Amino acid sequence: MRKLIVSTFVTLDGVMQAPGGPEEDGEGGFAYGGWSVNYWDDQMGEVMGEAMSKPFDLLLGRKTYDIFAAFWPNASDDAGGKPLNDATKYVASRSQPTLAWGPSVLIEGDAAEGVAALKNGNGPALQVHGSGNLIQTLLRHNLVDEFRLWVFPVVIGSGKRLFADGTSPPG
Repeated sequence: MRKLIVSTFVTLDGVMQAPGGPEEDGEGGFAYGGWSVNYWDDQMGEVMGEAMSKPFDLLLGRKTYDIFAAFWPNASDDAGGKPLNDATKYVASRSQPTLAWGPSVLIEGDAAEGVAALKNGNGPALQVHGSGNLIQTLLRHNLVDEFRLWVFPVVIGSGKRLFADGTSPPG
């Protein structure tokens, strides 16, 4: 059985939307993209390096996959580039996207059922990065085994939240 780990950046008030840049996710008129960038330093690099030092596969929503696929194949020398590029990417999507950043596998049909089947299989841990909508589905179906949250000293007030309205993390 595989462990499913949600690894995400979050503000003090629970917002996880667009930590890396203003172009990442402007959905809903979100104007604070890039809120984590000023806090990256050598210590943060070490923490992230440790989090990605053991073998893992990625589980991503389609929007996050598209964001990662536009950046990471061209940034293989950046910290985190090699493990992200080498990982098998499992992508949950309601459409039939082109998955050019390989190795990638589309989760066909119901996302929760597909993820449950992945968890029951063999392989390394599944890490979810970003993917706010997918995380809500995983929480509703009690599929998350562990949270790795990097909390930044920022309060934004609006945006996509890790624990969206009506969502409570299971015990």
